[in-house]
Amino acid sequence: MKANGLTLLSGMLACALSASAFADSLPGEGISVQPIQSSVAEETFQTLIVSRALEALGYDVQPVKEVDYNVGYAAIANGEGTFLAVNWAPLHEDKFESAGGDEAFFRDGHYVSGAAQGYLIDKATAEEYGITNVGQLKDPEIAKLFDANADGKADLAGCDPGWGCENVINHQIGAFELSDTVTHNQGLYSVIITDTIARYNAGEPILYYTWTPYWVSGVLVPGKDVVWLEVPFSSLPGARSEVDTTLANGKNYGFEMNSMRIVANREFADANPAAAFLFANMTLDINDVSAQNMIMSEGQNKPADIERHVESWIKANQSEFDGWVAAAKQAAQ
Repeated sequence: MKANGLTLLSGMLACALSASAFADSLPGEGISVQPIQSSVAEETFQTLIVSRALEALGYDVQPVKEVDYNVGYAAIANGEGTFLAVNWAPLHEDKFESAGGDEAFFRDGHYVSGAAQGYLIDKATAEEYGITNVGQLKDPEIAKLFDANADGKADLAGCDPGWGCENVINHQIGAFELSDTVTHNQGLYSVIITDTIARYNAGEPILYYTWTPYWVSGVLVPGKDVVWLEVPFSSLPGARSEVDTTLANGKNYGFEMNSMRIVANREFADANPAAAFLFANMTLDINDVSAQNMIMSEGQNKPADIERHVESWIKANQSEFDGWVAAAKQAAQ
């Protein structure tokens, strides 16, 4: 009778331990994740928040790999990478489709919404010469106002090759007949825009492309220091040639309003419903991204700084973060 009692007790303990182990298990245990990111350091914050949520689900998240956007999409499509947290949609639509589209990628939800792009000039020059539209740069005399190297053409601080925005700018320079009066200066954007800001501080006219969220609009504040320029008409390259870029407020800055969307390897997402839930349901306020980018521009831009920003954001938004993780665990059951 005693032996039977011990046997029964042992069985009960084994069941309890088994149930406890099941309860403590996480859906991502033993599964490696490879985040992919462009070389834009201001996208690290967004990427690491996703990585931390995946880690909370038990995934073994590797250090972020920085690659060109085109390489990144290809890597995710073929399984060398797992996710990209900053799929600029619709700006990157051609890249997305050429790398495999919905067959290769999982994409559902909008991580960061309300991202604007376009051309700006300093407010003083805009008001003095009545400049409101990029099309006015077709006038050589107007264009010369923004000539930074004495070649008689306006110097537009533009977009890095491979980002996607460079294709739109180059296309629009042709479409708006600005090739003879405007030079699209490309290279390392952070260097070009720093020079642009220096010229503004020296009282010189400036012409540049930028996007939000990004720290530039915290230094050159639209409406205060600079103004957005409209375009003569909607004109985008490739498959978006018929898209109307007029915004809800009636303004047309030449670019559609963008979202940052999370794209992931389709096979991985199908096999990992917890991760797929996160990718589809995480949201990050664009103002939080702008604030973090501004701190980076002020000197807190090293990896350890960005890690600290991420941890601070999670602590300040703990209930929301924990809610994502809890719901993702449910999705895996």
